[in-house]
This record gives sequence, C-alpha cells and structure tokens, in this order.
Amino acid sequence: MSKNLQQAGVRLLNALSRHSDIIMQAYLTGGVDESQVSPKVLDQLKTLNILWRPEPDADLRLKSAVRNLLEAGLNDERNRHINANIGSAIAALTTLSQHYKEALHNQRFEQAQAHLNNLTEQVYVLTDMLSNGVRVLFGRINNEFGYVDSLDAKIRENELAQSQVSDLLNQLEMIRFDELVQVAGSDRDLRHLLVVVLQNSFARCTQELAIVQAKLLELLGRFREYRGRTRLLKGFLLHSEQQPDFVPSDYTKMSAVPALFNVAQSMIQSAAVDVLNSEHELDLQSIVSSIRDFRHLKKAQPERSARNIKIEEQQEVALDEDKLSKAVDAYFCEVIESGAYITALDYHHQQQLEFEPEAWLYQVIGGYEGLPEEEQRYFAMDALGEPHPIYNGNYLISDVVLGLR
Repeated sequence: MSKNLQQAGVRLLNALSRHSDIIMQAYLTGGVDESQVSPKVLDQLKTLNILWRPEPDADLRLKSAVRNLLEAGLNDERNRHINANIGSAIAALTTLSQHYKEALHNQRFEQAQAHLNNLTEQVYVLTDMLSNGVRVLFGRINNEFGYVDSLDAKIRENELAQSQVSDLLNQLEMIRFDELVQVAGSDRDLRHLLVVVLQNSFARCTQELAIVQAKLLELLGRFREYRGRTRLLKGFLLHSEQQPDFVPSDYTKMSAVPALFNVAQSMIQSAAVDVLNSEHELDLQSIVSSIRDFRHLKKAQPERSARNIKIEEQQEVALDEDKLSKAVDAYFCEVIESGAYITALDYHHQQQLEFEPEAWLYQVIGGYEGLPEEEQRYFAMDALGEPHPIYNGNYLISDVVLGLR
C-alpha cells in the first residue's frame, strides 16, 4: 500500500512541476484559459484532483488543497482562510491514541508503531495549523490590509480578522488537558505528544492571539479616525463644488458666534489716548484736574538705628550644639566599649538627655555621616521605621541602631 501511495505522490508532484505555469495562472486569475491548453493536459490535471469544474458552464479552477498549499508556501497576503476546526482534530487524536493503546495491549507492536507515527503527524499538523493561523493574522496586520484600497474595505477586513481571532480562542477552549492526560495515561510517548507538545503550542498561540487582538483594535480605531477625517474633507469638497462662490463670513462681526468658534474668551483690544481729538478735550481736562498729590498721606519712616547684637545668645546656641556633639561622641564610645547594637533613643532614655528626640536622631545620623570613610567602616547603622501610609516611596524613620561591623 505504501508503494502505491509513493507512486501516486510522485505522479502528482511531477504533474505539478510540468504544468506549473497553468497552475499559477489558475491561482492568480482564478481560472484556466482552456483555449490555450490541450484537452489531454486538462484531463490529466482533473484526474489528479489538481483542477476541477464547479459547474458545467464554469471555468476550471484549482482544488482547495492545492490553493491552500500555494497560499501557505507563498505567504500570500490575500490569504484570509484560517482553519479553526480544532474540535475534530482533538477527537481524531483521541481515537488514534485509543488505537495505539489497544495495539500495544494486544502486543501488535508494528501496528502500534504505525498508529504512533500517524498520531505524531496529526499532533504536529495541529500545532502547525495554529501557528499558521497566527502567522496569517500577523501578516495581514503588519501590512495594514494593504491588499484592499478603501478604508471601508480595511475596516471590514479588520472585523473579519477579529471574528477569526474569536473563533480561534473559542476553539482553543475545547482543548481539555485533563482529559488528554487521562487518555495518555502512563505512556511516555502519548504524554509527550498530547500534553507537553500541545500545551506549549496552546500557551504560545494564546499569548500571540492576545497581541493580535490588541493590534487589531488599535488599527480599527485608526481606520475609523481616518474615515471620519476623509468624510469631513469630502463633504467640504462637495460643498465647494456645489457653491463655488462660497466665502466664509466674518464670524467676529456676528451677534451670535457659532459654538465652533466661540471657544476662547474675548480679548480687550489695545487703546491709547488721542490728545489731538477735540471731542475728548473736556474729558481729558476733568481727568487731569482730579489728579492730586498724595505725598502728605505717606507716613514718615523713622531713621534706621544700629541694632545691638547680643553675643550671649549666640554663645548659648554654640554651647548647646557643643553639648549635643559631645553626647553623640559619648554614644559612639559606648557602642565601641560594649560591642553591642544600641539604638539612639534607648541611649537617649538611659542617659536622660535633655535634647529633643528628633534633634538627637538628626545629630546621630549627621555624626555618622560626618565620619571619614575609614572610620565609617567600623560601624554599621540601620534605620528603624515604616513606609508612609499615604505617599509611596517615603520611609518614616523612628529610630536608628548603631553597632560594630
């Protein structure tokens, strides 16, 4: 049987090679010019199921299998066909798996190997069908449906692609991996084909279809925007053709400004006094006569006197800072002598320091940051606190802990 299949396949491929010009003519034009081809060649192509006549009066056309082969091999952007019959493919895989398990159970190993080879081929055909469907969609999207001219046609092609994506997703939901796991059982080859291979293809196809849906929606919005602008421009051109003497009116002189133009507040025009206009003479005189000198209303500013600087206050501030710095030094020395980790506020409470806790924490952090790098390496300081409950990225420090590395 395999020998007969091989011979039939060789005859089919030889016919495709010998009559490639006729086949490509039928692929590009949709039919064959029978007056240019001998009847013997046409009969041979019909016998091999390469050409067929849909109706008695119709032209000879390519078989769907040959057309699909050319569309897939040539990556033809006009290809709109996507095979989404996943349900029947899964049913066929289940049936072949049962045949394989039955042959193994009856120890018919050659027959089992034949069923396994057929099952492997069907699994890879299904995965290739899924990837080819996604590839066809991506090709049409990347070209922005360039095989059609008008925007309306592009929108229709976009809607067709969206419906095909929805059909593919609905068909993918028919793959029940829990049922496939039960069908595969403990057989390693079946689990590899029905679970591993199909699941990887399913995950990849689902992710790519999500990207396709997003791109299709983006293209649809862009096409509709272009169509709206095109209709507006065509309407203006039609109006100009019907009324060639049309001149837009000055909307600024109208009592009721259209809402399209009334989008900004009115502006006050610049003005200047015309002293040469005799009609304004009385008005200008009244304005000038009303001008008075208000210098007597201004309060006399007292003379500035030198201020006495109290040096005692500055000395007191300097002494306080000196005490705070010495307390920080004592805190660092206590950490060195004890060799333990001590928090700043614990030391503040133990020594009953009179400084404010916040000022004490600032001084401790500043004292650590002010140390030379060589001395900082001997200490380890960590901040204790919690993130801000409202503002992200802000950390509220409530205490610091200092110790030796």
